Amino acid sequence: MTLSIYNTAKKTKERFEPITANTVKMYVCGPTVYNLVHIGNARPVVVFDTLFRVLRYLYDDVTYARNITDIDDKIMKTAAENKEPISVLARRYADAYDCDMAQLNALPPTIVPYATDHLEPMINMVATLVEKGHAYEADGHVLFDVKSMPDYGKLSNRCLDDMLEGARVEVASYKRYGGDFVLWKPSSTEEPGWESPWGRGRPGWHLECSAMIEKHLGNTIDIHGGGRDLIFPHHENERAQSQCAHGGEQYVKYWMHNGYVNIDGEKMSKSLGNFRTVRELLERYNGEVIRFALLSAQYRSELDFSFELLEQSKSSLDSLYCALQRVEQENLPTDESFRRNPGFNALMDDLNTPLAISELHQLAKSMNKSEPSSQDACDQKGLLLALANLMGLLQEDTETWFKGSADDDTDWIDQAIVARHQAKQDKEYARADEIRQELKSKGIVLEDSATGTTWRKE
Repeated sequence: MTLSIYNTAKKTKERFEPITANTVKMYVCGPTVYNLVHIGNARPVVVFDTLFRVLRYLYDDVTYARNITDIDDKIMKTAAENKEPISVLARRYADAYDCDMAQLNALPPTIVPYATDHLEPMINMVATLVEKGHAYEADGHVLFDVKSMPDYGKLSNRCLDDMLEGARVEVASYKRYGGDFVLWKPSSTEEPGWESPWGRGRPGWHLECSAMIEKHLGNTIDIHGGGRDLIFPHHENERAQSQCAHGGEQYVKYWMHNGYVNIDGEKMSKSLGNFRTVRELLERYNGEVIRFALLSAQYRSELDFSFELLEQSKSSLDSLYCALQRVEQENLPTDESFRRNPGFNALMDDLNTPLAISELHQLAKSMNKSEPSSQDACDQKGLLLALANLMGLLQEDTETWFKGSADDDTDWIDQAIVARHQAKQDKEYARADEIRQELKSKGIVLEDSATGTTWRKE
């Protein structure tokens, strides 16, 4: 089965065929780094990290770029309030972002371009657009002339006549048309800025991604991803400026967008008090639990994120790790047998992660029914791990999953187990039960067997 993905530009699912055989170029919009990222920012990271893993399995050469926007009005405002340079603020939150995403088992992208490292290609692209009649200078700004592009609005399925209808924003007097967007804007003496042919200033947000893609991936790429909220205006404007700068050459072959994240059935917002940062959630849950929750719905659908979903995800992972723990050896599947697996085929069908997760549970169920040392059990474990790896799941060894890392202080647990064992020998059964409950209240579950007592984190 070949990979198929939903192409936003075509409004349909298509068979994926790279522009160049065995070579894939993918770009995903990264964060604007002025604060800790929320769970909505994490969804595209997990979705496109999963796609990155699948693409690396299928193709020899995969380049994945995910940018860092480190110049933006929000960054400037926060840095001014903190009385620190924007570079210091941006680097601090970029590092925090990298740390948080690593805990979600996200692989490092091939390229992580920073916007402020690409001022020269941005300025060159603006100059090209002005020269070709697609942009104009007005009141210290350089703006893209949307009417100069015949099919502007094609990606988001919007027409110029409807673009400003119902918009309750004041249109700048220097614009030829209300929908024209900024490529370059002036900076005051107090604001960060760079010299350009149009004076000291800074780039528009849309321009940054176009210039970074041109610099690192070329004029045309295979896949451009991001959240659904970026389709318009960000991706529409990226497409416009890039294709017009390159003589109409196609910018992106496949556009992919993930759905929104809701919190307990409501749109996530600070005003509702349901705003969840990844850092906050990581204080309560293993990053793999959060990743599992984000993959529990197909990426194009909206995801109702809740603590109940996280608890269900943890329970699911516990059951999978239990099955792995039961079978000591695994037999790696051949490519032929792996490609026949229903879970693999689910991922080939536009990253149907819920169906692939269902297959993980089916394999675990079969393992639990088989003799732990049998070939069937070892074969199933190999398939389970191979499939989970494509989704960035089951990345820890079972001992670490259930008991924590070797750096964790667990001596107190062992001491409590010894005390409980002594209480049982002394026939102080009420005390033994009390110790069990004390451990349970701290998230430690005891499991008694003929060979002794073991423990795991709840």
